[in-house]
Amino acid sequence: MSSSSTNPGTLSYEQAGVNYDLIDPLKVAAQRAAAATAGHLSAHGFSEVKASRGESAYVVDVGPFYLASIVECLGSKALVADEMKALTGKSYYDGIAQDTIAMAVNDLITVGATPLVVQAYWAAGGSDWFGDAQRAQALVEGWKKACDVCQVAWGGGETPALAGIVEGGRIDLAASCTGIINPKTRLSVGDALAPGDAIVLLASSGIHANGLSLARKLVERLPNGYLTEVVPGLSYGDALLAPTTLYSPVTEALAKAGISMHYCANITGHGWRKLLRHPSRLTYRIQAVPAVPPVLKFIQQHAQQDDREAYSTLNMGAGFALFVAAADAERTVEIAKAQGIEAIVAGRVEAGDKQVVIEPLNIRFGDDDLQLR
Repeated sequence: MSSSSTNPGTLSYEQAGVNYDLIDPLKVAAQRAAAATAGHLSAHGFSEVKASRGESAYVVDVGPFYLASIVECLGSKALVADEMKALTGKSYYDGIAQDTIAMAVNDLITVGATPLVVQAYWAAGGSDWFGDAQRAQALVEGWKKACDVCQVAWGGGETPALAGIVEGGRIDLAASCTGIINPKTRLSVGDALAPGDAIVLLASSGIHANGLSLARKLVERLPNGYLTEVVPGLSYGDALLAPTTLYSPVTEALAKAGISMHYCANITGHGWRKLLRHPSRLTYRIQAVPAVPPVLKFIQQHAQQDDREAYSTLNMGAGFALFVAAADAERTVEIAKAQGIEAIVAGRVEAGDKQVVIEPLNIRFGDDDLQLR
């Protein structure tokens, strides 16, 4: 997906070092190779849910229920925490821990799963990283707190010191998560997605953990770097480090209320293009957009991005999309708000070409703007 902007001052995600045109073909090739291994499950009496191939989590049918699994890494947000620690003396790793778990849990719940177990992968550039007691304790406490919010068990993990692979003084964070889909009717891989469904968007807390390569590159343009104020009293660095929202309390509350999720999309990399994730040829018409967090407005302004570029890269205030029956839309919003997460009925699903049409902004993303399968 190439940007439509012709502004020579625009800072794109590709200029920040992330080119999905190079990354996505590898993902597609890996998916095809992985699909060829599904037959191994039959030796154990199980089978895959084929429709979960290409979704945010993989689902296995084990008989009385489904199991879902996912592994995700944090990315480069920890680098912002390290820079802010040098500037302020404060450790931000409690929030970084939540970000890491959110990357896995928010993907897992898209298929209707209840998160059960999280595993940690903390790979440092050397043993010295773990010697900073304040930072290490913040990581542990934040990890445990996020597990409590999601009501998931922290099963264990791995803490390798990888000098020569991970840069000295840095850490690469990742999490895997396993969940259960029980009863099996909770499975959400788009089988029920249809024209007439409502699109409910759940608010984000900020940039979350995607687009940080762009956000870090932008620092070069700012007068006071990470300490540049986004709004009075809020620095750019602090705004970037707002922890990613955990959405599993909402999906669990919806299940308890008997509301069926016809499909879900975690709006992470690729921005609002993620609304195109399901292979069905449908039109996703957006008629209302959520408020854009100040930090994302700031990034768009200083990166000189037009709306199409910004919405193709960043979450722009919508961290998670729920596709539900139109009759359940308003109640879905109420349930999300009861969990402390703002939500709006943003639009509807229609028959037609595979596209996202964001009417208030005159933006269209077509089938060729997202190639993940």
